[in-house]
This record gives sequence, structure tokens and C-alpha cells, in this order.
Amino acid sequence: MSGHSKWSKIKRKKGALDAKRSKMFSGIVKEIIIAVKEGGSADPEANSRLRLAITNAKGVNMPKDNIDRAISKADKDGASLEEIIYEGYAPNGIALVIECLTDNTNRSVSFVRSIFNKYNCTLGKTGSLSFMFESKGIFTIPITDKINMDEFELEIIDAGAQDFEVDDSVITITTAKEDFGNMQKKLDSMGIQIQNASLQKIPNETKPLAVDAALRVMKMIDAFDEVEDVQNVYHNLELTDEIAAAMEGQ
Repeated sequence: MSGHSKWSKIKRKKGALDAKRSKMFSGIVKEIIIAVKEGGSADPEANSRLRLAITNAKGVNMPKDNIDRAISKADKDGASLEEIIYEGYAPNGIALVIECLTDNTNRSVSFVRSIFNKYNCTLGKTGSLSFMFESKGIFTIPITDKINMDEFELEIIDAGAQDFEVDDSVITITTAKEDFGNMQKKLDSMGIQIQNASLQKIPNETKPLAVDAALRVMKMIDAFDEVEDVQNVYHNLELTDEIAAAMEGQ
């Protein structure tokens, strides 16, 4: 899990330094819309996926008006949004899983395929690489004076935490997919502020590369992140301290 944490830390720093906030907001708006569509309710109390999407929106300081507008748009726009997963290999055999929310599948696959082509890689069949990843619950929590680390760790282990990492000012908790809801309820009951919570695809095994080769892979992943329809990109590259340092220096 340490590689996942390194990448999350780099993404947090890059998000604070560059202007990716609008892309982030756009992704959350789509998630709110699809949550209303899939959950069948615009009431967060009756729709757990919508409640989670709103929590994540607040975690990145999305204004309440934006959240309310996204919920009101759901009836009109929700029917046209689809969740699509693309899979393929980056250079040096690094596996990629790309999650999209889109209202135009032809546009999405065109953008995704063009990036694979640019890096002389091939878009694979959906499901061909799924066996290499496992869905895990990932929670990020800002550290505050209210959190007693020793007591907090015992509480979350009891709620199903598989991993617990403290990095700078953020706590990252990992759970099994089936314990995701229990952890969310536990943190809510403790009055803990959740910055972000989601089910993410974590690689069963990671693959090491030299720094230069790894940076080329991460540049390809950055290209996917720039695509409006792309929500998440998962990979099995082993992110060493040397690679993380080189990424932060870019």
C-alpha cells in the first residue's frame, strides 16, 4: 500500500499547485449525478452513494451551491451518463485500468485510444486485467487535535481497517470492499471529518521500473487524467521513493 500512498500524496500536492480544481469539480459533479441516477433518490439520507459523493465534494471545498445544482441537474443529465472501464498496458507492461463517466462513449474511447497509440501501447478488452487488482475502501482524513492516534487506531481496526498510514497532515485508511460501509458509519459516529472516501482498485502485485521508464508511464497516466471523461486511473507500477522524488521535482 505504500506505493498507493506515495501517489496519493503527489496527486494532492499537484492538485494544490496546478489548476486541476475545475477538472476535480467536474468529476465530482458527474459522480453526484450518477449517484442520484443509480441510487434512485436525490435525498442523501436515503441514498448512500449520493451521501458519499457529497462528502467528497465537501472534502475538496466545493461550494454548497455547486453541490445543490449538481443534484438538481441529475434528473435531466443522469440518464445520459454511463460508467465505462477501459484497460490496457502502459510501456514496459504496466497494467492500467481507466474509469470513465461519460455522456458520449465514442468520444471517450477515441480520447483513451489516442493516448494508448501515442505511447505505442494497445487498448485491451474490458475485464482482461481486472484479475490484477482488488477493490479496496480508501479513506483520507485530515489530522486534527481532536484525534487521539492510539484510541483512533484501535477504533478503526475494530471497524475493519486493514491498513493505517499517517503522512504529513493526512491519515489514510484501507479496508476490504465489504467493510467500506462499516468504516464510513464508524467515522461518522466518531464525528471524524472525511476528506475523501471511495472504492479504489489496488494492484495485487506491483512491478518495479527504473526511474526514467517509470516517469514515462506516469506521464501517460497524467495524459489520461487530463481527459474530461476520466474519473480514475489505476496502475500496478511500484512507486519507490526515488520515483516519487523525481515526480515531485517535475
